[in-house]
Amino acid sequence: MSRITADLHEAVIAIARDASAAIMSVYAEDFEVEHKADHSPLTRADLAAHRIIADGLHRLTPELPLLSEEGASIPWSTRQDWHAYWLVDPLDGTREFVKRNGEFTVNIALIEANQPVFGVIMAPVTGTIWHAQLGRGALRRDGETDRELRTRQPAAAPLRVAASRSHRDPRTQAVLDQLPGAEAVPLGSSLKFCHIAEGLLDVYPRFGPTCEWDTAAGQCILEAAGGALLAPDGRAFRYNRRDSLLNGDFMALGDVSLPWRAWV
Repeated sequence: MSRITADLHEAVIAIARDASAAIMSVYAEDFEVEHKADHSPLTRADLAAHRIIADGLHRLTPELPLLSEEGASIPWSTRQDWHAYWLVDPLDGTREFVKRNGEFTVNIALIEANQPVFGVIMAPVTGTIWHAQLGRGALRRDGETDRELRTRQPAAAPLRVAASRSHRDPRTQAVLDQLPGAEAVPLGSSLKFCHIAEGLLDVYPRFGPTCEWDTAAGQCILEAAGGALLAPDGRAFRYNRRDSLLNGDFMALGDVSLPWRAWV
């Protein structure tokens, strides 16, 4: 944790702003959409943001490796020796970007000893930034003003449940069906974690594939605000522990006392 100085904290936020500006430059134009091998979309904005973040983080911390959705594949034989590294999704929510609904983000996390200890998420359309350090709280920044974040505790009924705008599935619907009166709130990208951290939402159940760069920054912000990101067995999410970068199912909670095990 000693590596996260105030200067480094602000420098990473500045990098997120630069990446967001590049994303918005593409957003304002007509752009082509390619598709990767897994059929997920890819645009010039993803690649431009990746270059800005990768270059910026390398200048700040040349000793730390970078794992990015749009970077070169790094084998497990190399990654398994990493104690600390940057984990980045340059444009989280590319489907929402293509739909032009504004619900996409820049995600930057610092991982140490397999857990996120520093996270920055920026929403390019609004300019809002959420940032947090493990053990030091979570903040929302609008302009140059920071506001401390706390999850809603206790999470009284009716619960407000985040539902992925592009990835709704039967198991998520089954959770909603067990919560009479619950409000399902469609939302894209890592904004779901941020809204739980702010107390605007209570729960985000996810059954289906995500990657480690999708969740790390959001987990840091959520946990610093008093919530948790849990695997089905109740353990907190950890990173870079195996060859695959795919996450399993999870439950993101603002109030960890909720009886979430009965829903899954």
